[in-house]
Amino acid sequence: MGYLFPCRSEDEFSAELAQLKSKYPDATHHCYGWRLNPAQIREFSTDDGEPSGTAGLPILNQLKSFEVVNAGIIVVRYYGGTKLGKPGLIEAYGGSARLCLEKARLFSIVSVHEFEICYPYSRENQISKLKNDFGLQVVASEYMEDVTLKVACPADKAERFEQQLQKLEHLKITFEKLGKSFVRS
Repeated sequence: MGYLFPCRSEDEFSAELAQLKSKYPDATHHCYGWRLNPAQIREFSTDDGEPSGTAGLPILNQLKSFEVVNAGIIVVRYYGGTKLGKPGLIEAYGGSARLCLEKARLFSIVSVHEFEICYPYSRENQISKLKNDFGLQVVASEYMEDVTLKVACPADKAERFEQQLQKLEHLKITFEKLGKSFVRS
């Protein structure tokens, strides 16, 4: 049985693994692979007692093949008395991972630069125009005395966006560049 799920950290992955081990405590193997952090990909796999390279690596290779990040796959196996051999194990684990990925609804992510913008309500039209012109995604918002928005700007437009913001500072529109990130496209 294969399980594909999103995770952004090793802790999130470990929680899913613990849950599946609890659900299937009598399973012979809980083999897995994960890939995290699109900015600087980290990955890991384990064979959980299967012969070296026959379980975790085929799972991880499927994640790589599908270019999936911030996700993990766990394949739960019960030994049924038939020895599959190394090629059979590689096909079984890799095939299970491939089926998970083929059936999943995957989405793309894009590289962005995040900005925090603070402005008076009277400047909403200028900010709305910037949102449209630069394809901004609002990540967070706070409406108090002034409006504070955290926005994600596509990385290829970030420099021009920052220049436009600088030109609006005389209108009491302030901003802070927060850093690089990724958002769902």
